[in-house]
Amino acid sequence: MSTDTTIATDDGIDDEAALANRIEELEEELADLKEEVGGQKKMTIIATKGTLDMAYPPLILASTAAAFGWDVVVFHTFWGLDILHQEKSKNLKLSAVGNPSMPMPNALAALPYMDSMATKMMERKIEENGTATIEELIDVSIETGVELQACQMTMDLMDYDESKLYDGVVSGVGAATALEHMADSDVQLLI
Repeated sequence: MSTDTTIATDDGIDDEAALANRIEELEEELADLKEEVGGQKKMTIIATKGTLDMAYPPLILASTAAAFGWDVVVFHTFWGLDILHQEKSKNLKLSAVGNPSMPMPNALAALPYMDSMATKMMERKIEENGTATIEELIDVSIETGVELQACQMTMDLMDYDESKLYDGVVSGVGAATALEHMADSDVQLLI
């Protein structure tokens, strides 16, 4: 197999230099187009809920977008901080009351221990299906470049100890920083 890199021009003359010049022109055009389009896509997610069923959406969306090469930030505030807490994230609960997708009426869901039962049912389903745990999704998110941010005001308000957050979580972040990323993002989600 030949590795000859010459090309035939319109007048039939082989011209390696013409090929190199054309490649350079195309690379410059591609770079200009990427810059014009905005380059890398950005997503900002605000995670405000700390229940088991609300911890999954921001982490799944964030890690998936990061796998596609997006610049992703998840700003965790109020109860959403529980997702980033090493101990609390392993004990997130699922509320049966007010959840229209739960297969039980609210009157039954309001009985004592129904949240615990609903949580155990969901945890069993997660395990049976081989679904990633919250801890695994946090690890994947950080490994794929997702910036998981902890709201400083909420940490102060809830007396959170920074050392109890997962390694790789960015703490000390304020709303202004989150808003700056949101302003430049292609996708903004509040979960």
